[in-house]
Amino acid sequence: MLNEKLHEALNRHMNSEFYSFYMYLSMAAYFDSMHFKGFAHWAEEQANEELGHAKKMYQYILDKGGKIVLLPIEGPPSTWDSCLAAFEDVYKHEQKVTQQINSLYEICQENKDYATQTFLHWFITEQVEEEAMSSEILERIKLAGDSNSAVLLLDNELGSRQGE
Repeated sequence: MLNEKLHEALNRHMNSEFYSFYMYLSMAAYFDSMHFKGFAHWAEEQANEELGHAKKMYQYILDKGGKIVLLPIEGPPSTWDSCLAAFEDVYKHEQKVTQQINSLYEICQENKDYATQTFLHWFITEQVEEEAMSSEILERIKLAGDSNSAVLLLDNELGSRQGE
């Protein structure tokens, strides 16, 4: 059984993962409208991954005898000024998610909930990958600068992302 504070926090975090799904799906639509099919593909794959994260959290709450509370999901942005601005948002978002997971872990420690700590290890490791990937893409967009050719090469590369 989950501690009440942790139960509420896990439900809030599940909601955050659903927001991540929305954000990346919105980003995919934006990139598609700008004819950046590779960026759109990358964002859609990322959206699917985030949905998987939400479902993982959902199942864990149920497995621990908790009640699922689906909260309203804030609407994400639907446009960005550039690919650079979009990936600046991605990186900031992933840093925020990392902070949220760290806060969950702290609640687990306070309540000596070792099972949930173990469960969260997967998310902690995943966030290292998420931040590294978004940071790398962001830095490559910055390196491309005003070179349309370089951005199009990156777009092509991101289009080859395989789903997990």
